[in-house]
Amino acid sequence: MCMVNLDCADPRALAEFYHEVLGWDILAKEDEYAMIGAEGVSPIGFGRLADYQPPAWPDAASPKRFHLDFYVDDLEVAAKQIVELGGKLADPQPGERWRVMLDPAGHPFCICLRSS
Repeated sequence: MCMVNLDCADPRALAEFYHEVLGWDILAKEDEYAMIGAEGVSPIGFGRLADYQPPAWPDAASPKRFHLDFYVDDLEVAAKQIVELGGKLADPQPGERWRVMLDPAGHPFCICLRSS
C-alpha cells in the first residue's frame, strides 16, 4: 500500500490533528490537500471534498467507509489526550480493549490496547 487518504472539509486542520495524535511529520499542508508521514509507514493524506459529510457512528443508515486502528499503552490516557486535541469519544463504546474515537472531521478511528 502506498498511502491512505481521508476525505474532509479542512485538510490542514485534520493533518494537524493527526500530527499531534501520532507524532508524525506534516509533509504537505495546502488548502486542498495535506499529508502526514513517518519513517517506515504509509503516509495518510487528507483531501478537501466539497460538501463533505462525516459518517454517523453507529448509525447503520450512514455506514462508515473504513477506520484506522492505533495501538496505545493506556486507553484512558490516550482517549483524554485525543479529546484535548479536538477529537471526541464516540457513543456507544463496543468493547473493553479499545475505544472508538471521532476525529475533528467525524471519521471514526479506534485506539487499541497492545497485546501483552
